[in-house]
Amino acid sequence: MDVEIYQKDGVESGETAALAPTVFDIEPNDHTIWLDVKRIQAHQRQGTSKTKERSEVRGSGRKLYRQKGTGNARVGDAQSPIRRGGGRAHGARPRDYAHDLNKKEKRLARRSALSYKADNDNVRVLEDFSLDRPDTRGLTDLFDLLGVDGQDLLLATAEVEREIYLSAQNLSDVNVQEVQSVNTVDILDADVVLLQEGALDWLTNTLSTEEAVAA
Repeated sequence: MDVEIYQKDGVESGETAALAPTVFDIEPNDHTIWLDVKRIQAHQRQGTSKTKERSEVRGSGRKLYRQKGTGNARVGDAQSPIRRGGGRAHGARPRDYAHDLNKKEKRLARRSALSYKADNDNVRVLEDFSLDRPDTRGLTDLFDLLGVDGQDLLLATAEVEREIYLSAQNLSDVNVQEVQSVNTVDILDADVVLLQEGALDWLTNTLSTEEAVAA
């Protein structure tokens, strides 16, 4: 599958780039996508929730009243979970939600997500470009010329591009990432994926072969 390559001013360069079928035209594996999204979101959870249980609530340990002769059920101390101000029964404790997948599954999830985007014609390729200084207006003009303005965008750069990142900082619908940091959630959250040529080459070399060592 060949797509047009656009210059940084939004004009077609007259050249095309090939989207490797092994990356952009596979049968998507929805279950693997779900596993990878679950993994990424789990890593974002802090796991710091904590409630006080019976032994941690402040208060006296004496019986509230005598156990027999009242006609009522026996009762323990004020920290009992069934009393107001008592501890929480089976309360939340700090925990680590993280879990992992092997490299092949992570790559398969990204390839599946990219294949969905390519199948819907939502992948654009740009020439590698840098900015001398942050230029939000220039970036929005580029998106307007590409016909993707107003959509949720993922712009994957070949290298860390600080000026491009700063240019998009005030654009809530634009996510600028170095291609090596792009994950399955980034791809799925975007309506359109914009790839610099170097980023496309990296994805092709890294994801096209399941036995590749790089992640």
